[in-house]
Amino acid sequence: MRVKTSSLRFGLLSVWLCCLVVGGSAATIADELDWANWRGPFQNGTSFETRLIDRFDPKGGSGSNVLWKSEIASGISTPIVMNGRVFTIVRDQPGTSQDAEKVIALDADSGDLLWENVYNVFLSDLPAERVGWSNVCGDPELDRVYALGACCLLQSIDATTGETAWSRSLSEEFGMLSTYGGRTNTPVIYENLVIISGVTTGWDATARPAHRFFAFDKQSGTLVWSVSTRPLPEDTTFSTPIIKVIGGQPVMVAGSGDGDVYGIQPRTGKILWHEAVSRRGINTSVAVDSEGNVYTTHGEENPEGTAMGAVVRIDATHASLESASAEVWRTEEIMCGKSSPLLVGDRLYVVEDSSRLRVLNRETGEEVCPPVKLGTAMRGSLLYADGKIYGCTSQGVFHVLKPTEEGIESVFKVRLPRGHEVGGSPIVSHGRIYLPTTGGLFCLENESDAGSNSVATVKVSSEAFEPELPVSDDPEIAQLQLIPAEAMVRPGEMISYEVVAFNSRGQRLELPLDGLTFEAEGAGAVGRDGVFQADGQMQHGAVAVNVRRGELLATSRVRVVPSLPWTFDFSDGEVPITWVGARYRHEARSVDGEPVIAKVSTIPKGTRSQAWFGPTDLHNYTITADVKAQSGTSKLPDMGVIAQRYVLDLMGESQKLQIRTWAAQLRMAQSVPVQWEAGVWYTLKLQASLDDGKAILKGKVWPREEAEPDAWTVTAIDEAPNRNGSPGLFGNATNAEYFIDNVNVREN
Repeated sequence: MRVKTSSLRFGLLSVWLCCLVVGGSAATIADELDWANWRGPFQNGTSFETRLIDRFDPKGGSGSNVLWKSEIASGISTPIVMNGRVFTIVRDQPGTSQDAEKVIALDADSGDLLWENVYNVFLSDLPAERVGWSNVCGDPELDRVYALGACCLLQSIDATTGETAWSRSLSEEFGMLSTYGGRTNTPVIYENLVIISGVTTGWDATARPAHRFFAFDKQSGTLVWSVSTRPLPEDTTFSTPIIKVIGGQPVMVAGSGDGDVYGIQPRTGKILWHEAVSRRGINTSVAVDSEGNVYTTHGEENPEGTAMGAVVRIDATHASLESASAEVWRTEEIMCGKSSPLLVGDRLYVVEDSSRLRVLNRETGEEVCPPVKLGTAMRGSLLYADGKIYGCTSQGVFHVLKPTEEGIESVFKVRLPRGHEVGGSPIVSHGRIYLPTTGGLFCLENESDAGSNSVATVKVSSEAFEPELPVSDDPEIAQLQLIPAEAMVRPGEMISYEVVAFNSRGQRLELPLDGLTFEAEGAGAVGRDGVFQADGQMQHGAVAVNVRRGELLATSRVRVVPSLPWTFDFSDGEVPITWVGARYRHEARSVDGEPVIAKVSTIPKGTRSQAWFGPTDLHNYTITADVKAQSGTSKLPDMGVIAQRYVLDLMGESQKLQIRTWAAQLRMAQSVPVQWEAGVWYTLKLQASLDDGKAILKGKVWPREEAEPDAWTVTAIDEAPNRNGSPGLFGNATNAEYFIDNVNVREN
């Protein structure tokens, strides 16, 4: 991470503190007109602001209603506005050897750059053009922003300075996938939590792929809870959760990679219900009305029949895991797979992937008027404010529309200049519309009505939201939570646990100190005070720490990983339990009487994968491994090792040895020709070190039966270095299986 701060001087912002009641709980926000998350203060893409633009000239100048345009903020992410600053995610130094991703902050009045937090894209198949797919989320309480990078790096960033408060590498720690499709989820804030999701292949019980939700303490980054949806999903997705009070309790509603929409308690992670919506993953966010009805869309096959796409209404007040489907209506053959639905009054506005706008009656699902063609494609979502609907097609056709009794009418339309494609969504804050494009971020303000009185005062009443039922209505402890929910320690190290109690609705309760019993399943001990200590002799093992109160149980998973050096010879006939992303895609074998593990080729979506061994803060180390492609194959696999977020890849079809960090953008990669064949054991060796602000990567390969050569086969230098990272394995067994043995990791 590299933070750059501009030389601008900016004073204290004068803000009016108010309290916005969301889901019956008070969440302090710094300014009621801020747009601190992707779908805005009400999580529905609507605003009560008035006196907004109804037209603009993208060329700028006097009378254009363009207050400023920032080319620095060019990208496909949707910005947010908080405390007088605009935040977004963009690409950094594209096309250079330091090509990366960054979160930036701009002054909302001038568009000037305040700071940028630059971080590398590592160990990802994501194309460079899809950097910045996710969106920033703001937390006014801590004055921080949260961002999930393209390589699944989750960061908590100080909104004033741009410094990283904490980060979690969700790929290395939990096996989150960063794929060619580029789908990256957006974090959401709820009370003390920041919640993120993605398809992961973890360790032990979580080794099978599933779309999982993770809730971290927003202050410290500690994992509070995680929950899995149905295993083996068809897709990665980017459906941002919406949190509303439904039936008296807060419910987080989100689409999943398995094609269902889930209702989850945001404080506990308990799944309340799920409804089958699609056969494939759902990318859109839902809309929720004041009566607890959920509206969702998708663009894939429906659970039954052959029709593609649908808009679905679910009565979430009657949804449960025990009851029959709570689906109210389904209007099929409307393919809305990217743009999220917009609910205004009794109308539901949805835009198909082909950019046809459809207006539905929310009670019946029937169309109110004929479809309106907005362009040729649509990815961003609609915005409703000042009695108007704003939207922009992927090719840059910007629309201002107005709902009417008969349906909808066009107020204004303009085509943006060439090179201004749109992947994000327009937002509104303080009388300004912000429109993100690949040619720059537009800040649009009504020049004829600008000034201190240009924004109508917005009074937010708690009556607009269903209240959360009082805790006194449900005072019985029904759930326990053990924090951290997952951890990694060295042998002999300790973890001090916190136990939290909740009622059946996920509301926190006082927990009597008596009546709790702790136990450790595995090598270690936990006292009555909730302090766990790992066994001092344990090597690469797992422990389950449990807390019980009567029949209630909460469990924390612990990986015990020693300091370097490490040696894995697989003599126990197991894929190491502590390896992330390994057990589902590898299996123990015996080859010529030698215990090894095999990278299997029988998992269609797992033949190309990565696995990680331990802590992400390791650096300056060397990894070696013996590898052999299966004999008798006509095509060769790719076999590699990982050190400090760099890969040494012995490539089969291209017959070369390559060092890289970002597979789709070989910004610092170096390759050399290497002839090798199946049925022969080779030793791979990769050394990563930091020297004078650069990463020095050295790799070599040789037949195992021969002596190690003195010279390195390939060397690479990264002037924008990865400074740390977990050791691991890379492999692509699409063409053939291969075997791995004698994995060693040593400090340099």
